[in-house]
Amino acid sequence: MWGISKPRSKLGKWLDKKGLEQRDLAKASKVSPNTITKACNDKDYVPRQDVMKKLLKAVRKIDPNAKMSDFWDM
Repeated sequence: MWGISKPRSKLGKWLDKKGLEQRDLAKASKVSPNTITKACNDKDYVPRQDVMKKLLKAVRKIDPNAKMSDFWDM
């Protein structure tokens, strides 16, 4: 199973649940792999607004009903 014993943010848990890898999200969103790693593993990390939009656009290709508040406290 994905994500066992790894600290994960809401975004990381969503990726695990969908069976996707961080590099898939990095490629789809055109966000650097380092930023994706931080967004998926650090619960307190809130990306800049432009990065959030890129990530959400990529996420919505899989889950059209996803909202920013699903992943980050606004």
